[in-house]
Amino acid sequence: MAGAAPDFDPAADIEAFLRHLEVSRRLSPHTLAAYRRDLRRLLAWVDEQGLPGWPALATEPLRGLVAREFRRGLSGRSLARWLAALRSFCRWLLREGALAHNPAAGLRAPRSGRRLPRVLDADAMAAFLDGLGDADGDDPVRAARDRALFELAYSSGLRVSELVGARWRDADAGLTELRVAGKGGKTRVVPVGAAARAALAQWRALAGGADHVFPGRAGGHLSVRTVQARLHHLSRVHGLPQRLHPHLLRHSCASHVLESSQDLRGVQELLGHADIATTQVYTHLDFQHLARVYDAAHPRARRKPE
Repeated sequence: MAGAAPDFDPAADIEAFLRHLEVSRRLSPHTLAAYRRDLRRLLAWVDEQGLPGWPALATEPLRGLVAREFRRGLSGRSLARWLAALRSFCRWLLREGALAHNPAAGLRAPRSGRRLPRVLDADAMAAFLDGLGDADGDDPVRAARDRALFELAYSSGLRVSELVGARWRDADAGLTELRVAGKGGKTRVVPVGAAARAALAQWRALAGGADHVFPGRAGGHLSVRTVQARLHHLSRVHGLPQRLHPHLLRHSCASHVLESSQDLRGVQELLGHADIATTQVYTHLDFQHLARVYDAAHPRARRKPE
């Protein structure tokens, strides 16, 4: 490297840092490989800039590098991961005496737009739930459980932990409401729709006198892993184009309720969000639906044939 100190070997320093991580922090090969990939970006930039040594590493040029990579399309999430690796490497250089301060300490990645949750449209969701009894015709008990399980998840927008933790004593006599324990131990009462009530009543007659609505082995509740695996299996059996997971049922519930009611506060209460900003992501989904309807229906939205 032109102008560099004779003993300056940035690639060797990065490898020494990775060996330090491997020995002192016992990081997995997968994590070490991720660090190596991220620090290659720094190595290429050091070569591009012709840095004579690590003391020449400064905050403002690094901030310019972050901005450049963001303009080139690197996501805020990827940049945040890269900056975490860079800060860690600079802290190590500081301890080794190769730097007098950490030039990456104050750098932050630009904020990316929040990833929108995937949802299943209302017709596809209805077809899936209505067809649950057909997937296990040889096991009516499991079929009844599955129907009650996923009807309730979609009906009330429950987190999977709330779903498996539900107890019969927390439902009212008509199964129209259910008290659930959410994040941080906060409880809320959620409505239970007619289809879910019917499925729960059928399941209750078959389930016996268990405390949990969905009992598992050894007197506990059904495991989260079992719910995830079962939903994945059923989505494949029904030939759905996307893999289902419990949180997708919650997202779909929120999106469909908001689409029909336009009541953001109501959806916030249903989902148990402490901050309405968390719920506002569903307004973007609702607008996407509106935009598709507009593009398909409005006479001035359609492009005229050339």
